[in-house]
Amino acid sequence: MSALPHDVRPRVAEREAVAWHALPTEEALWRLAAQTRGLSESEAAARLKRIGPNALEIAGPVSAWRILLDQLKSLVILLLFAAAGVAVVIGDLLEAAAILVVLVINTAVGFWTEWRARLAMDALRRLQIQEAVVLRDGEERRIDARYLVPGDVIALEAGAAVPADARVLAATELCTNEAPLTGESLPVGKNPDVVVGENGEEVPLAERASMVYKGTLVTTGSGRAVVVATGVATEIGRLSKLVQETEARDTPLERRLDVLGRRLVWLTLGVAALVTGLGMLRGEELWLMIETGIALAIAAVPEGLPVVATIALAVGVRRMARRHALVRRLPAVETLGSATVICTDKTGTLTAGEMTVTALAVAGAEVEVTGAGYEPQGEFRIAGGLVDPSDFPEVEQVLLIGLLANRAAVRETAGLWQAEGDPTEAALLVVAGKAGLNQERLRAEYSEVGEVPFSSERQLMATFHRSPDGRIIACVKGGPRRLVQESRSERVGDGTVPLGGAARERLIERNRALAARGLRVLAFAYRELDPSESPGPAAIHDLVFAGFAGIQDPPADGVKETIQRFHGAGVRTVMITGDQAVTAEAVGRELGLLRDGDEAMKGREISRLSEDELCDRLEHVAAFSRVSPEDKLRIVEAFQNRGAIVGMLGDGVNDAAALKKADIGVAMGLRGTDVAKETADVVLQDDRFETIGAAVEDGRVIYDNIRKFIFYLFSCNLSEVATLLITGLAGMPLPLLPLQILWLNLVTDVFPALALAMEPPEPDVMQRPPRDPRSAILSPWFLSSVGTFALLITAATLGVFFWALEVRQLAVPHAVTLAFMTLALAQLFHVFNARSARPVVTMARLFRNRWVWGALAVTIGLQIATVQVPLLSRVLRTVPLGASDWATVLIASLMPLVVGQILKPISMGSSRLRAPVTARG
Repeated sequence: MSALPHDVRPRVAEREAVAWHALPTEEALWRLAAQTRGLSESEAAARLKRIGPNALEIAGPVSAWRILLDQLKSLVILLLFAAAGVAVVIGDLLEAAAILVVLVINTAVGFWTEWRARLAMDALRRLQIQEAVVLRDGEERRIDARYLVPGDVIALEAGAAVPADARVLAATELCTNEAPLTGESLPVGKNPDVVVGENGEEVPLAERASMVYKGTLVTTGSGRAVVVATGVATEIGRLSKLVQETEARDTPLERRLDVLGRRLVWLTLGVAALVTGLGMLRGEELWLMIETGIALAIAAVPEGLPVVATIALAVGVRRMARRHALVRRLPAVETLGSATVICTDKTGTLTAGEMTVTALAVAGAEVEVTGAGYEPQGEFRIAGGLVDPSDFPEVEQVLLIGLLANRAAVRETAGLWQAEGDPTEAALLVVAGKAGLNQERLRAEYSEVGEVPFSSERQLMATFHRSPDGRIIACVKGGPRRLVQESRSERVGDGTVPLGGAARERLIERNRALAARGLRVLAFAYRELDPSESPGPAAIHDLVFAGFAGIQDPPADGVKETIQRFHGAGVRTVMITGDQAVTAEAVGRELGLLRDGDEAMKGREISRLSEDELCDRLEHVAAFSRVSPEDKLRIVEAFQNRGAIVGMLGDGVNDAAALKKADIGVAMGLRGTDVAKETADVVLQDDRFETIGAAVEDGRVIYDNIRKFIFYLFSCNLSEVATLLITGLAGMPLPLLPLQILWLNLVTDVFPALALAMEPPEPDVMQRPPRDPRSAILSPWFLSSVGTFALLITAATLGVFFWALEVRQLAVPHAVTLAFMTLALAQLFHVFNARSARPVVTMARLFRNRWVWGALAVTIGLQIATVQVPLLSRVLRTVPLGASDWATVLIASLMPLVVGQILKPISMGSSRLRAPVTARG
């Protein structure tokens, strides 16, 4: 190709979409006005000024002010602000001050919890200035990768990150790890050859062997490539833009609390209007009845609800932090418990992310190899029985070839085994170590004297070794078909047998069977060279076929059990991966994702479906393969359109948009990309899929407990309103004073409600289907339960009040004190009704929550102090009570608990203090 001038503009616009993988290298260089010796410094500077730096526009961390304002956007919080304002208007400054104290506590707890998560995320960020080796004026230079421009020629070497999207110009054994971008679990071989789709179809990103992409890693080999896109124009930049354009949804809890807030608004307005209207009909003064109606409306609002809910979520955050799950947004801690569908990436999420030899197939048998990852610990089994690999010469031969024809290394650092070089070659070293073969000793005994590197044309690689007795042996590994073709005989036991046509077909069929299980299959062969032969490509012929190794990225520990647990809990698990279809299906069946009647779908099928057609197909699809980031986003949206609450797990840049769109996004903290972690609501600091199972259980427990203390607070507040309303309508003296109502709402009610937030899980929390995503907190059944128990408490309170006034003819202050104490203790004992839909009087369950007993002790002490401590007695206008008074109060206050325990098994059956459930999403 003729030399090109340096200072010319590219013959294609920098942002124009070009199928670079389908262009010959000469045409790619011509379009970029570049050449193999690179750009000049002056031209590179001009392009940098015109195009801009090679950097992504990544959103910064959430500011402290944004976190603070987010604590105040709930409708319930706004309602309390309104209640405080009304209290100021009517002159009830103490009520207003108390409400504001609650709001300050609620805001402080929420802010501090989310701020700590923000600080933890700052510690997880690993932002480093990346460098690139570039040719400028024909010389290699190491520069800041931000200064790369289209047309630059870069040098690629093992262990280096690819700094920009580039078209490969030359490659020697070049492989890259594209898992963060495409989900491909195996290293992808790269070469300069043109890649064109069949029948003119677009070639998927994972199959563009002539391209390397920003953010991926060179695992082996070396090469040169011309930069075709930088910054936001790269594939990873396009995905970052997709993430920014994707709108996040409020969590289910936020949506339910918003509905609850709207209903509370109507409830308070209804109470105020009812009391005011009835009073006017009776001829009462208008302003007095308006003031009374407003006071009752304020009493109807559970002031302790926001702070109790926030503390309950904060407790959940701490509990999950102990399980290595970092919750970045407070409401997200409950969302996983609401999930009806868990969508998950495969590579590094369901699988260990570490290549492992799981099967060895030789003439004598097929050997199963246990143990996952790079730690050389595992067993060899045939038909389930433990075997010694040294008893099978063919197995030992395969292991020896895999160890010698190898450029990788596996080392233990700080208790962790890590691979250097090609992950597949590292897996061969590990399986040899499991068999007791010593790498250093054998490489010293079999000194290397020659090499034939891997190439896409040869489809094999070979190393030549001098054995201890002086023979030169070729150790060959590569594609099964190529090695079967080059072999003349097969290793059987201690000898060899000729390899005829039928035998070759048998070996090819064995390769197909292994590949159908989702394994990457490598073949191994060897040959002793004649003394007159020299090591080299010409010596690779008439090989002795040794056997196959089946390699896969195995399921991570505990994944299969967690998926089974999800299944029992009615939560669907759906795999969404950019990996190839056969691998995805094999992993799906091994993990129990693909069951009878379920199917797998490829990305190309998704692109042909409309939104409605995709929604219809989701019912029976449990695994998606070869999907693009846009496909992942469409799948999540389709599940949401079906009414599902979707959790999304991922670690790559290609998962980020789906993580943001899902109702809750979960990223891997150790091997996850920065983009994924910044987008997610929850970050798993240990990368264990089992942690998700624990988080789903914690989320369900949190929501159950939220409903329990909402049930408790609402029934208590409603009993107060009903007590005042009934006595007012009956023309009786008011049985409660305003300050006594405030005491009940902010002191007596709050401590037991906080204790309910610590309630342990129900026995069936992970054996029941998830709740209906469309259900509200205040469902009809829930409201009827609240009304029933509020009436029981009201009846006990009014019974004592009426008895004191009419039977014992006590003074009004004495009767009010008795009613106040009866209502307070009845509400305290009502906490046992709220703990579960089941009776809780059994000894085992009665003492499971020690926080309840602590709350009762503290609150009963405070309640007694209201009549025994002179200062409190004067403020709350109570009078001392005698022994008979206390006996009356105790008996009456226990009645709602006793009657409630009797009613539960009769009228509630197996109902729970939660919403109805739904089937699979």
